[in-house]
Amino acid sequence: MSNITPTPVLRLQGITKRFGDLVANDAIDLELASGEVLALLGENGAGKTTLMNILFGHYTADEGQIEVADSEGRLQPLPPGNPAAALAAGIGMVHQHFTLADNLSAFDNLVLGTEPLWRPWQKLGGAHARLERLMADSGLTVDLSARIADLSVGERQRVEILKALYRGARILILDEPTAVLTPQETDRLFETLRRLAAGGLAVVFISHKLHEVLAISQRVTVLRGGKVVASLPTAGTDRAQLAETMVGRAIPQTVREALPPGPAILRLHGVSVPAEAGRTPLRNAELTLHRHEILGIAGVSGNGQAALSNLISGLARHEDGEVELFGQLLRDANPSRMVRLGVGRIPEDRHHDGVVGEMAVWETVMLEEYYRAPYQRFGFLQRAAARQRAEAVIRNYEVKCSGTEAVTKLLSGGNMQKLILGRVLDREPSLILANQPTRGLDVGAVTYVHRELLAARQRGAAILLISEDLDELLTLSDRIAVLYRGRLSASLPTEEVTIRQLGLMMAGHEGEAGHAA
Repeated sequence: MSNITPTPVLRLQGITKRFGDLVANDAIDLELASGEVLALLGENGAGKTTLMNILFGHYTADEGQIEVADSEGRLQPLPPGNPAAALAAGIGMVHQHFTLADNLSAFDNLVLGTEPLWRPWQKLGGAHARLERLMADSGLTVDLSARIADLSVGERQRVEILKALYRGARILILDEPTAVLTPQETDRLFETLRRLAAGGLAVVFISHKLHEVLAISQRVTVLRGGKVVASLPTAGTDRAQLAETMVGRAIPQTVREALPPGPAILRLHGVSVPAEAGRTPLRNAELTLHRHEILGIAGVSGNGQAALSNLISGLARHEDGEVELFGQLLRDANPSRMVRLGVGRIPEDRHHDGVVGEMAVWETVMLEEYYRAPYQRFGFLQRAAARQRAEAVIRNYEVKCSGTEAVTKLLSGGNMQKLILGRVLDREPSLILANQPTRGLDVGAVTYVHRELLAARQRGAAILLISEDLDELLTLSDRIAVLYRGRLSASLPTEEVTIRQLGLMMAGHEGEAGHAA
């Protein structure tokens, strides 16, 4: 890293935001210097998102003010509740979920919105030359003529960062920027950030991955309960200290004990699942999963994970090969049958596929059990028994909510995931599909989910763990396979693979990965 100048480019003073009785931000002070990479940490619900929304003008603070340096380095008040003013002041943000038009070229995405609508022409030649210079200076190279849909995830992220820089960003906010990147792409991103910071760009790095925070940032600010509880230099701290600061208590290390695998529960032999809605199909997959075993599936998002998870959930029918579950050959797609056979599903998108937001918590708990006694009698739902079941899930899985009548959509992400986890695990399924089970969760919630999955493995469940988090896969899995463009690699014992090897396989370089191993 280059030497950081003490010149402040951003200052937040006494930022307070209330939503009714909830104080989301409580007198937050934060300062960012030119050329600095500041990591912003905090549990789900700690106030990070609210603070960023205030900074971008989506929310207006109840108290406090924001100052941004002008072109001469003098701090000037930022008009509240004005996104256009934030952009004009040089604040740019790259969201976790990209905001690009897939059918347009990278160049069109970059210049879109930079020319007035009433102008009958665009100075495209000058824009192209400016982008070429920007790519040379930043190291963010991308084929400007390529369609976004044809670019890799890492290349799309470069377009997003270039889009912010092209609009004159001097302060760049990155929200979970490595969530869908391979380790090699993450390394290239960090090289780029160091280069940009050396040129004076100030960066706020929001992430739950503590090892990445330690690798890229120079200072860490931690929020808890809407307040700043720590602001410390990265040098001299470690993951355990940061985790404890985030949650206010020591976080026990997750340890997977060696267990001999039991009988096979699931077998796929030459299985293909057709593409759905433009997604990648599953091609000629071979897989065997045993009791007391966690089989991890690595891969960049969009490489066939949806086809595989839909097959195991009973939502998609295979067109070739054989699927054997509990010794039975499956020929059709039937989600209700999968549940009755003993398959538990932790879906990738808890909001879209895991819950019905408008339902009460007790109704959410009963979504996959309403047909069973004692929850139904003569076709009528037994509400008292259902509420008792929900109370047990809330209690046993530490779901923080106002009770069984609470509206599900009002739960935090971590508590919603605990509710789904409790709904699935409390009935002790024999086969568990855990698809991105900790996506978007803080370190405390992640540790809780990991502990529960390992306990299910100990009881004898077979777990198919689909995750884009390689640390998670290496922590929990007994074996790991990689999905790339719909093809599933042979699985390897976790002790025999490295993050570098997995990263190469995720990028389609299986031969190089074998050589690297």
